[in-house]
Amino acid sequence: MELAFERRGTGAPLILLHGIGHHWQAWLPVMDRLAAERDVIAVDLPGFGVSPPLPSGTPYTAETLADAIESFCALLGLRDPHVAGNSLGGYLALELAARGVVRTATALSPAGFWSCTELAYARAVLRATRASARAIPPERAHAAATNPLGRILSAGLLVARPSRLPPQALLAASQALRDARGFDETLESFAWLMPPAPPKAPVTIAWGEHDRLLLRRQAVRAARWSGQRVKVLKGCGHLPMTDDPELVAAVLLEASA
Repeated sequence: MELAFERRGTGAPLILLHGIGHHWQAWLPVMDRLAAERDVIAVDLPGFGVSPPLPSGTPYTAETLADAIESFCALLGLRDPHVAGNSLGGYLALELAARGVVRTATALSPAGFWSCTELAYARAVLRATRASARAIPPERAHAAATNPLGRILSAGLLVARPSRLPPQALLAASQALRDARGFDETLESFAWLMPPAPPKAPVTIAWGEHDRLLLRRQAVRAARWSGQRVKVLKGCGHLPMTDDPELVAAVLLEASA
């Protein structure tokens, strides 16, 4: 499947997958660090960013999105790439590892390891965040993005250090969330999302110390699933790429070594 993407660097290919309602630009803080040692391909998932939606009649589920990434890799001639993802993208990375079609997988606060209560909370937060992005006029959104308190109110649930989020990045992320055609159906499919099958490739899981969307205690379940300790990203929230780019890049490079 043809998808929008940004490609930089040379070396072993590393696919980067964003979370629900986001776009490939989520990875901008770490891309150049990674591109010094990897062929980095940051992808807009189908129906998100500027990628086309899934074909008519195809439901939005983790499985169909993973199918689309497999098809995308085949189209680019990428065989057994490394893959890393955040949130929904983290789940997709683990799903691809379970299929045995990637060399390694790194998941940052992956979806799917929640309890029923934690899932209900995450879905409510995501719905409210999307509704807010669609309701706020552009001029008010710009004012919030350029105001320190506005950045805290707009992004405080997703990043631990809103002051490190550039105003233009916040505005672009809000637009991506507002316009995401695949958002509602993908969010609905979370109700049936279970941890993937056991991985057939090495996996690394890391969790933001201050993740306020997928709470850090979910890392315990991810550790049981993977059979190994989950790395804690000190000082980071749900989107650790913004909070500490150097730390996240180091984790991704080590995992894909």
